Amino acid sequence: MNKTIEQNYKKKIKEFEKHNKLYHQKSSPLISDKEFDELKREILSLEKKYPSLKNKKSPSNIVGYKPSKNFQKFRHKVQMLSLANAFDKDDLLNFEKKIHNYLNDNTAIEYSVEPKIDGISASLTYLNGKLTYGVSRGDGSEGELITDNLKTIKDIPHKIEKKNLPNEIEIRGEVFIEKKDFEKISDKFANPRNAASGTLRQKNPEETKKIPLKFIAYTFGFIDDHNIENQSDFLHELKNWGFVTSQHNKVIKSIDDLVTFHNQFEEKRFDLEYDVDGLVYKVNNLQLQTRLGFTSNAPRWAIAHKFSADHAYSEIINIDIQVGRTGALTPVAKVKPVNIGGVVVSNATLHNEDEIIRKDIRIGDTVKIERAGDVIPHVLEVDLKKRKKNSKKFNFPIKCPSCGSRTEKEFNKTTKKYDAVRRCTNEGFDCEKIAIEKIKHFISKDALNIDGLGKKVVEKFWDLNFIKYPQDIYNLNYKKISNLDGWGEQSVSNLKFSIDKSKDVSLERFIFALGIRHIGLENAKIIADFSKSISNFLDIIHQNKLSELIDIDGIGDTQIKSLEKFFKNKINLKVTEELNKILEIKNRNINYNGKFKNKSFMFTGKLNNISRAEAKSLVEKNSGNIVSSVTKKLDYLVTGDKPTTRKVDLAKSLGIKIVTQKEWFELLN
Repeated sequence: MNKTIEQNYKKKIKEFEKHNKLYHQKSSPLISDKEFDELKREILSLEKKYPSLKNKKSPSNIVGYKPSKNFQKFRHKVQMLSLANAFDKDDLLNFEKKIHNYLNDNTAIEYSVEPKIDGISASLTYLNGKLTYGVSRGDGSEGELITDNLKTIKDIPHKIEKKNLPNEIEIRGEVFIEKKDFEKISDKFANPRNAASGTLRQKNPEETKKIPLKFIAYTFGFIDDHNIENQSDFLHELKNWGFVTSQHNKVIKSIDDLVTFHNQFEEKRFDLEYDVDGLVYKVNNLQLQTRLGFTSNAPRWAIAHKFSADHAYSEIINIDIQVGRTGALTPVAKVKPVNIGGVVVSNATLHNEDEIIRKDIRIGDTVKIERAGDVIPHVLEVDLKKRKKNSKKFNFPIKCPSCGSRTEKEFNKTTKKYDAVRRCTNEGFDCEKIAIEKIKHFISKDALNIDGLGKKVVEKFWDLNFIKYPQDIYNLNYKKISNLDGWGEQSVSNLKFSIDKSKDVSLERFIFALGIRHIGLENAKIIADFSKSISNFLDIIHQNKLSELIDIDGIGDTQIKSLEKFFKNKINLKVTEELNKILEIKNRNINYNGKFKNKSFMFTGKLNNISRAEAKSLVEKNSGNIVSSVTKKLDYLVTGDKPTTRKVDLAKSLGIKIVTQKEWFELLN
C-alpha cells in the first residue's frame, strides 16, 4: 500500500467526520444524501481493500448518532427499534412463516399496511391528555428532548380532551415536509428529509415554526391502558384524537395481496405529496403483536417492504477470498467501479463456493450487480453473451489462503448435505486471519466492548507484534504506543481507561467474547445460567463434562461439538485460562422473583394455541428454567397432546410432578 492511498483515506475520513456532524448534530448538511452515502461507501471500499487503514472514526464504527449537546437527553420508555426489511415475496413468506411458527397457529394473518415515509421519527408522550414530552429517535434508546419544536407542527395536538385517551400514552409518527413546500426552500437543504431533520432540531422553536413541517401518526410506544383490538382501530382512534394519519393505510389479508398492492403503490410513489421508500406491514391484531414481542433489534410483528433494488452491470477484475473468525472462506468479487443508485460499488459478495459453481462466475465476466437497501451488493447473474473466449472456470482454493491449512465442507447430519461454506480447519490462533478476526470479536460491543481499540488498531498492533492473543491487550506497553503517529497523551489515556474498565465483565459476555462457533450471545447466556461461575465453567471443560450441557434447552449437539472442538485446541484453552487470571468475571446471578422461582419445566407433546417458543418465553419471564431432558432436577413435566410415553413414564418413576397444559396455565395465572 502506497502513501497516496493512505493520504486519500485520511482525507475522506476527515470529510466524513465533518459531514456526519453537519448531518446528524448540526442538521445543516452541505452535501446530498447520495453524496454522503457515496463518501461512506468509498471509505468502506478502501477499508475492505486495505484493512489496516481502518480507524475508530470510520463509518463502520459509527451507528446512528448520539443526541446533540444542544438538547437535553431523554430515554425512551420503550425503545424505538428499527424494522426488518423485505425485498421480495419470498422474504414476506418467510416473515409470515416465522409468525406462524412462533404463535404455533396457522390461522390467516391480517395486516395493517401503511407507506414508509422518508422523514424523521418522533415520539409524543401525553400525560392526562397534555403533550408533555416530544423526543427525537436518537440512537433508539435515547433521543433529544425537542418538545417545543414539535409543538410548532400544526398536525400535533397540544391537548387532547377525549374520555377514551389513556392517562399516559406515547404516540409515534414521522415528521416530514411535502415536496411542494420543499421546493420553496430547496436552496437551503439537500433534500426533504434533511429539511425536516434540520428544521426540527433548531435551537430556537421560532425558526422551526417558519418551515411547514407535517406529522403523520402511525403507532404507539408505551400505552397505559387500552381496549383497542387492532392496529387499524388504533389508527381510527388517532384520527378521533386529532392526529393526521396516512390516507393510504389499508388492511390486507394475504401475502399475494400485499405483493399486488406493493407493485401498484410503487408505480404511483412519485405522484405522492411526500417521499416514500417502501411500505410497512404490521400484524393488525394488537394482542398478537404483544404475544409476538421483539427480537433484540426489531419487532416480530412488523416488516418494511422496500421498493425495487437498484442494479447495474460491471466487469469482475478479480475474486478475493476472505477468511472470517470461524474460518469461513468468503469470495468477494472486485469489480470495475460502477454507480448504482447514486452509490459507487467496487465490491460484490459471491456468498460461497457453491454459488460460484451454480452461476459459473469467472474473472473477466460481465455480471449484473444488485444493491438492495443497505444490503451488501451481490452478483445476480452472468451476462454470457459478453463472456470472453479465453475465460477459465474459477477454482476455489482447497488450502486456506492465510495459513495454508486444509479446508473442508462440513457434513450436516440434519440436511444430509455438505455445507455450502468451505472453512479453514485451523481452530486456533495459528491462522493469522482467524486470529485477527477473533481479537476483533473479543473487543466488539457485545463482548468486552473496548472503546478506542477498533479493528484498524487491532490490525496495526498485530503488525507491530503488540497483540497476538486477547490477553496481550491487558499487557500493552503504553509507552511504545505513545510514540506512534496519531497517539497523543489523551488518546493513550482513554485507551488504558477503556481496557481497565473491560476487566469487569459478566460470565455470558466473556463466553461470547471467546468467539466459539455456534455460540452467540443467547447461547452464551444459557451456558452461563447453567455454569453460574467461571470456575464451574472451567471445571466442566477440564473434566470433559461438556456433554452434560445437552440437558439444557437451547443447547444441542451442534453447540456441544463446537465447544469440544474449540477447547480441544490447547491454545484456545490457554487463552481462556490466561484471561481468567486477568479479568474479574462476574458470577451469573439471576433475580428470581417470579411465580416460577427456582422451578424447572419441560414440555412434551403438541401444545394448543401456543408455540414452544412462546411457552418457554413465559416460563423464563416468570423466573423459571427450561430443561430438555427428564432428570431429578426437573420440577414439572407439562404434557400437551400425544406426549412422549417414555418421558412420562420416567417422570413418574422419579416422582416428578406431571401437569397438563391447562394446569400449567393455571399455575401461570
